[in-house]
Amino acid sequence: MALIIGLFFMAVGWMVSSKLKRKFREYSMTHLTRDLTGSEIARLMLADHGIRDVQVVSVEGELTDHYNPATRTVNLSPDVYHGRNAAAAAVAAHECGHAVQHATAYSMLQFRSAMVPIQNISASILNMIFMAMLFGSFFMRGVLPMQTALLIIIICYAVFALFAVITLPVEFDASKRALAWVQSRGIVTTGEYDMAKDALKWAAMTYIVAAIGAVTTLIYYVLQYLGMNNED
Repeated sequence: MALIIGLFFMAVGWMVSSKLKRKFREYSMTHLTRDLTGSEIARLMLADHGIRDVQVVSVEGELTDHYNPATRTVNLSPDVYHGRNAAAAAVAAHECGHAVQHATAYSMLQFRSAMVPIQNISASILNMIFMAMLFGSFFMRGVLPMQTALLIIIICYAVFALFAVITLPVEFDASKRALAWVQSRGIVTTGEYDMAKDALKWAAMTYIVAAIGAVTTLIYYVLQYLGMNNED
């Protein structure tokens, strides 16, 4: 059942991701009226918010854009870094929205950042448990009872679910900051603003699907655990 849940949300996530890529390609066809590249927009937004210690750099890949608080860099994919369209403007401003969150000590971003090492540890523990269950189930029964293993799995998925849920307001807030800035600064026209807003909406959908998937998986394992206890 857990495999079915995972495959279902993987399929939904793939469909949303494909839709996002189609939207990005569609909105990339419309040249920005102000003729600014994504990198120029990013630097302008950072300057407008008084942020001078964050660099805007280009990274390889498609839609690999992200803000790295550790290195204080806004990392833009080539299509966004060099793009002069509504999609590039939206993504560049969104990633700068995270830089603004960092500079203003936005609480939800701080919470998510603090959870990163905990999530990494949880992922490592979960991988070890699943490997043990797959290749050493007989040995595992004598060392780690199934109920205990299930409880550890629940704790790990609780961390994943919390991280996914916390990510939502962080992403929504970054998009809100980005859209408000590109509009007030006159970076985009009304039509270009609608394109930018739609592009960011579909980007947000990928995080929504991930959060629902994480919570659903957590609920499944909790029900499994409760069922085992009722049998006892």
